[in-house]
Amino acid sequence: MTERMMAAPLILVVDDEPDVEALITQNFRRKMRKGEIGFVFARDGQHALEVLKQNPAVEIVLSDINMPRMDGLTLLDRLNDIERDLKTVMVSAYGDMGNIRTAMNRGAFDFVTKPIEFDDLERTIAKTLQHLTLFRQLREARDEAERVRATLSRYFSPTVVEALSCDPEAIEPSGERRAATFLFTDLANFTPLVETSRSDLVVTILNEYLEGMTNTIFEHGGTVMKIVGDAVQAIFGAPVEDPVHARHAVKCALALDAFSQGFRETMRQQGVELGATRIGVNSGDAIIGNFGGSRYFDYTAYGDAVNVAARLEQANKVVGTRICVGESTVAQIPDFSGRPIGTVLLKGKTQAIRCHEPLPVERAGSPAVDHYRKAFALLEGGDPDAKRAFASVVGQFDEDALSSFHLGRLLAGATGVAIEAAE
Repeated sequence: MTERMMAAPLILVVDDEPDVEALITQNFRRKMRKGEIGFVFARDGQHALEVLKQNPAVEIVLSDINMPRMDGLTLLDRLNDIERDLKTVMVSAYGDMGNIRTAMNRGAFDFVTKPIEFDDLERTIAKTLQHLTLFRQLREARDEAERVRATLSRYFSPTVVEALSCDPEAIEPSGERRAATFLFTDLANFTPLVETSRSDLVVTILNEYLEGMTNTIFEHGGTVMKIVGDAVQAIFGAPVEDPVHARHAVKCALALDAFSQGFRETMRQQGVELGATRIGVNSGDAIIGNFGGSRYFDYTAYGDAVNVAARLEQANKVVGTRICVGESTVAQIPDFSGRPIGTVLLKGKTQAIRCHEPLPVERAGSPAVDHYRKAFALLEGGDPDAKRAFASVVGQFDEDALSSFHLGRLLAGATGVAIEAAE
């Protein structure tokens, strides 16, 4: 229990009549003796402000209206400026409804009339204390909700935060198996930069980069599972259901690529060379939930679909792409915009999976990609003209790293579209 909850409620009585203190003390003596209530007294508004400074535990101010130096209405105005949980009950002569209305309009909680009927006063005090208790409970609940929202906003998009705020049990320590899409990113060659650059520069670059990456994920409805150094792990389709999580994840991957390439160019203009951001995306079932126990929030996912997404991110380094998406994701997007990479055997896997490179719509319809698709069809069909076709693509579009990769394979004697990316 808090100190406030254990202590007896303390009431400040403000009245210039000399017998008020004795009357209050006499009528509440039993409650005071039992420690159920306490009183302090002041003779006018000015004195009341001094007493309040000395008694921060005061919860209710019971104040007369007509007093010398500072009257009750002026005191009420001053009390409204004090940042404390105070409720004011005004005392006025019966029939003085003008002052009572003024007091209520200025924020008084309630009023009693003179001559005071102590049974009525006791009921009024009890009602006021009950209101204060409820007010504090509501404020504590609001503060807790704000703390939860602040924590959630570090991991989830605003729409997900809103949904979780309405159903906080969704992030209790637990897990469930469900379908989702997983996205992994890694910034190439960042470790050498860390080892050779000033710490303040590294911190600035990393913070700006990660802020842009996480904001992009949030904009596409994703959830950040982890940030490890410069690497980001995200999930789409949990904790809030998203029937088109695969589509949103691929759109996010393209947006992340656009952001990271723009950020890379900005850094280059400032004399800092950053590597490309590699991205892997894969869909499937996984056990998803908060596995951090009661004291640590760790919303994450476990399963083969998650591991494959991580391996696809690494496969980019082998095939020369920046985004590599598994067939399980592409199969959920009927109008997928991209091109095939090949059938890739990932590290730690015994079965190869079909992989694709997503592309912006305008690039997917470009002559370079059209030529690539034709060359890839020849390669997949075992046509020996595939080598000449890829050489033509590289000759015409020398910035196409994926075409260069396939041409290199063919020149080294490889055939077909089976690729080993087990390094």
